[in-house]
Amino acid sequence: MEAGRGSSAGRKWQQNIEQIPAGRMLDERARTRHTSGMGQTAAHSDSVGNAALERATGKTRDEWNAILADAGAQDWDHPTIATWLVEQHGVDGWWAQGITVGFEQHIGRRQPGQRADGTFEANVSRTLPVSRDAALTAIVDTVTEAAGCEPASVNSTAKNASARWKLPDGRTVVAGVYPSGVKTRVALTMPKLASADELADAKELMRGWLPAAGDVSG
Repeated sequence: MEAGRGSSAGRKWQQNIEQIPAGRMLDERARTRHTSGMGQTAAHSDSVGNAALERATGKTRDEWNAILADAGAQDWDHPTIATWLVEQHGVDGWWAQGITVGFEQHIGRRQPGQRADGTFEANVSRTLPVSRDAALTAIVDTVTEAAGCEPASVNSTAKNASARWKLPDGRTVVAGVYPSGVKTRVALTMPKLASADELADAKELMRGWLPAAGDVSG
């Protein structure tokens, strides 16, 4: 469903959604998919390319930006935009978050890596040719050794497993494990950074904590 700027359908939808409490903005499927095992909203990786976005959603980043601009989304907050993409266009919750972040960067509302609350979040990932369980074991062992501390929590029961560490300097690192066929993507996130200046160092640090494909089997 395409909602043009000023259309009766667009106005009716905006009126309806303004009455929905913020905590209910994303449907349960989108929330579960997007936050599974993470304890927080996971960042949509800055490295996700236009081709991958088009394969997953049927539209390029520029096309989504145009659709959102035409719908008047520059006047909506982050949850409203993501919810609209899920409910009006059937976009998967994870991709809806990424489209929303890209649009907010496009209109200058946020910088790359910046979250809705104004803090910054660094993300790195690597795809391993191993099973989910082997990837989880590898990322937990690698980060625990490199960080010099045990994980504060490990969720090994969810399909997309996760682990969290509280580093000695007070920063947090979250690992996510995302199986896809015979391969598994492992990702590390460092949230709540105070400025964009911290992003490069955080990414460089976490890249060194990702397991090397040649060192993992299973």
